[in-house]
Amino acid sequence: MNPCEIAVLTTGSELLNGDLSDTNTAAIARILNRHGYRIRYSLSVADNEQDIGTALNYLCRQVQVVIVTGGLGSTGDDRTARAAAKLLGRPLAINDEALQMIRDYYSRCGRSPEAITERQALLPQKAIPLPNTRGTAPGFWVQQQQRNLFFMPGVPHEMLAMLEQAVLPILRRTVPGGLPAVQRHYRLFGLSEPKVEQLIPYRELPDGVEVAFGIDYPCVLLKLRSSGDAAEQRLDETELLLRQVMGEYIVGREGETLAGQVGRQLTDHGLTLALAESCTGGLIASLLTSWPGASAFLERAAVTYADSAKLDWLKIAPEILHRYGAVSEPCALAMARGVRQAADTDLALAVTGIAGPDGGSRDKPVGTVFLALAAEDTEQVRRYQFSGDRNQVQVMSAHMALEWLRRYLIGRQESVRTIPAGTNN
Repeated sequence: MNPCEIAVLTTGSELLNGDLSDTNTAAIARILNRHGYRIRYSLSVADNEQDIGTALNYLCRQVQVVIVTGGLGSTGDDRTARAAAKLLGRPLAINDEALQMIRDYYSRCGRSPEAITERQALLPQKAIPLPNTRGTAPGFWVQQQQRNLFFMPGVPHEMLAMLEQAVLPILRRTVPGGLPAVQRHYRLFGLSEPKVEQLIPYRELPDGVEVAFGIDYPCVLLKLRSSGDAAEQRLDETELLLRQVMGEYIVGREGETLAGQVGRQLTDHGLTLALAESCTGGLIASLLTSWPGASAFLERAAVTYADSAKLDWLKIAPEILHRYGAVSEPCALAMARGVRQAADTDLALAVTGIAGPDGGSRDKPVGTVFLALAAEDTEQVRRYQFSGDRNQVQVMSAHMALEWLRRYLIGRQESVRTIPAGTNN
């Protein structure tokens, strides 16, 4: 058994009936990985004392460390402490230190604890309470037959604070970790996952580099991992190889998104942008403004969903709508021109299309989208045919519009670099 291997058990019926997704396991894995620990098993069980006990019993036979989240609250479905006590053969008892933690938390909040809340201090005997700086339920740590079991709340922000402040220090003292792993993440747009894998020159990659994939629609996530003293160097060499074969498709690195990169480029260039969105309903604006500093480049965004809005706000000529329709090249281009003129910005993006599930025709089926870019030096418009449901068509349309803008900005920068010094324009 490798002492660096860890199991994570998440509890909660909401994780199994589809109400909530388990984000705790991924968050725990990312943090532990930075300290040389790897997760070998992860399980999720319902709020059932017997199921929790069975899962704990199984995991304790596989690994030296088990981390459990959820089921430490004061309501009837919080059964983790009872299941742990039964597995350990220890009775539940009020832990005075845990009780004081609860009362101190309420005191800091200027409130008085209710009697039911103090039930969270019922812990297995000899358990060591772990402080919860973000909530009322203390965690706890128990050792049993050279096993370390850590129990934390299921609320993500409470769990993460406890993991960093309490669990990790204990873990590093009691169980040696392996070599810390170095990871790099890349976001690619415009290639499918199989195509990305085809392009990776596996035979040329340095030894000791692991490659993994993920999907954050419509982007492919490429993950590199390496451990040891030369990990950074190996990842540098790998990144250079990857950029040679697919660099133009890399739209983000280490958490950066396509919208984040576009926003940074616009800010660096000192350019302003206006948007006219129809079928995307403001999604492009939402993606851009999810990053701080968007006010430096985004002047306005108009959701001109109805024809009347296109006529009123964007001053599109009525004959364009009558002759070609709202979902057409002439309309998309007129939208971009109209919003750019109204906002007096350097650039404008426009999108119009049929997201579905209804509204399609033989000539313009569901998924038909027109994008337009207007700038002082160029005007571009193009038709796309996207597949998927309504949300997928909208998301793909928004990302393709941002990709247009990203590539335009890259081309603009490269053209500036090619102008000889001293040339008048």
